[in-house]
This record gives sequence, structure tokens and C-alpha cells, in this order.
Amino acid sequence: MRYILVLLWSFILGQVVGYIGGALTNGTYDFMLTTIISLICGFVILLIGQFAVPKKETTKQVQ
Repeated sequence: MRYILVLLWSFILGQVVGYIGGALTNGTYDFMLTTIISLICGFVILLIGQFAVPKKETTKQVQ
């Protein structure tokens, strides 16, 4: 579920950034190009999150 939410939010925020960026630079807004770039960025974010977080070791405490 967390992966779907990351991709959904990267899609939404990518579209917003693409539209505003196109308007500010007097360029054109391309839905497909913005979608592809935003989803690639979402996958990169997922990969960074997968490899950057250290694994927690479960140790049994002796009392």
C-alpha cells in the first residue's frame, strides 16, 4: 500500500510541477512526458527508501 501511495503522490505532484513549470517558462505542458518523469522519480524515491534505511536487528536481551 505504501508503494502505491508513493507513486500516486509522485504522479500528482509531478503533474502540478510540470504544469506550473510550463506556465512559468512559457513552454508547453505535455501530460505524457510529465507522467513518465514523475513516475520515474517515484521509483527512484522508492529505491532510495529501500536501501537507505538500515535494517533493525532483533536481539534477545538477557536479564
